[in-house]
Amino acid sequence: MTVSDPRCLFCRMIASEESAHVVADDEVVFAILDHAPLFVGHVLVMPRDHHVTLADLPADLVGPYFTRVQRVAALLPEVTAATGTFVAMNNLVSQSVPHLHTHVVPRRRGDGLKGFFWPRTRYDSDAHAASVAADLRAAYEAA
Repeated sequence: MTVSDPRCLFCRMIASEESAHVVADDEVVFAILDHAPLFVGHVLVMPRDHHVTLADLPADLVGPYFTRVQRVAALLPEVTAATGTFVAMNNLVSQSVPHLHTHVVPRRRGDGLKGFFWPRTRYDSDAHAASVAADLRAAYEAA
């Protein structure tokens, strides 16, 4: 049984009621491009079921969930020509959507990301975002 909250933007995206640039979609996670990325390729990985914080995620899903986060973090540098990644999660504070999600952000030395005051980037167009999502999705499915 899927746990969903109709008030939750991410639950509506998972249900295909809202649009998103999908990177991964399986029985455990739904991963999308962040609509206001720190850098091109910034991915949000979330559990398919509605859980607000990491503490709410059932113990039997922690391993499978983070295996998918790890997979995205491993493929992101190659797909985006980044040097590494930044992986982060907010729990309530600074959590703009109350649905557990992990940020996986491509990083390069000198990219301007300092502390927690981060500049935001935009995709050149919806087609650009769709292309980046398709590249990441292909790498995710091939890994």
